[in-house]
Amino acid sequence: MDIREYIESGILEAYVLGAATEEESRELMLYKERYPEVRTALFELETDLEHIAQSMAIMPPPGTFSKIEASINDLINVPEAAPLRLKGPHQKNGHNFNTGKGDQYIEVEAENNYMRVHKNWKWVFAGVFVLGKIFLICAIYFYLENRQAQQQIQEMKTELQQYHKR
Repeated sequence: MDIREYIESGILEAYVLGAATEEESRELMLYKERYPEVRTALFELETDLEHIAQSMAIMPPPGTFSKIEASINDLINVPEAAPLRLKGPHQKNGHNFNTGKGDQYIEVEAENNYMRVHKNWKWVFAGVFVLGKIFLICAIYFYLENRQAQQQIQEMKTELQQYHKR
């Protein structure tokens, strides 16, 4: 295989952009060790891509680093909450919960899988649904009206063209 063809095949670009397969990457690394032309072309491509990235980079607003640093420091300084420990076996709803050293959580069972919504919200949801249907009907009505108006305009244009031809 000709090395110039290999370099111009696009495999180097795919590798630099992270789109090359594992097999292509292994082959490229092998060729990079064997052929200095491949090594040079890969270096130039990486350098060019780095220059493009640097020229298109957007600087973050001033003070961003200090905000990030403050957030990290706040996380570090937060005292760790003490774990909840239950003394002895407890029973609730017919379940025994033993709190040995290996137990880290308490199992919770829900009564059903339905979400409860306050009565006032049910009316709001119903109103939104009805308004949605009304808007849909209006949109269809105005679409059909617009289409009919477009047809009438087209008919008038053809009549006007025929009138000018006489």
